[in-house]
Amino acid sequence: MSLAPQPPARLDIISDAICPWCYIGKRQVERALPLLAADGLDFTVHWHAFQLNPEMPDAGVDQREYRLAKFGNNPERLAEMDQRVTAAAAGVGLAFRTDLMRRTPNTIAAHRVIWLAERHGVQDAVVEALFRGFFTEGADIGDTATLAGLAAGAGLDRDAVTAMLAGDEGRAEVLSEDAMARRSGLDGVPTFTMAGHVLFSGAVPADTMAEAFGRAWRILQARAA
Repeated sequence: MSLAPQPPARLDIISDAICPWCYIGKRQVERALPLLAADGLDFTVHWHAFQLNPEMPDAGVDQREYRLAKFGNNPERLAEMDQRVTAAAAGVGLAFRTDLMRRTPNTIAAHRVIWLAERHGVQDAVVEALFRGFFTEGADIGDTATLAGLAAGAGLDRDAVTAMLAGDEGRAEVLSEDAMARRSGLDGVPTFTMAGHVLFSGAVPADTMAEAFGRAWRILQARAA
């Protein structure tokens, strides 16, 4: 028997736009939410900035050079890593195209677009567009024109995005989110939080997510009672 419907709870996800497990985790969240809804639990999802590569140059770097610097000249290891993440993505219906990825971007601009999208009520659609662009289309999501085009397709005004990225709007907020995550000891994403409490990190299966989210919500409700 389902529980009576409750007011929406807030779920916060700390992620990076070039984190493959974050995109996989997004799909798992999308599968978890209906499981929770069946028990009368409704969640709103909000995305927050984290940089996997905080020292990345503004222009980004060639993908091959980045991987060589980070993982060494080990083709077998790189192929194994690609195969693992591509298989995990396929398991949730995503077709990763690592062969199309040519640049590893600085993601501050992408996070600023996500920040703007929340203020216009289209954050989920924009997050999806940036993930899809990078992981399935090989888009350079550090490039202003590319970001504006992807964001426009997800409900933001192209000119507004371009104008924002030409200035500093949203930069301080995004950097503050990233710094806060690091001060909290986070070193990996996706990380899921509720009411300021870290629940877990990683793209765990949807049923595991649903159980964790529901348990956390009930604990928080009991504390507030």
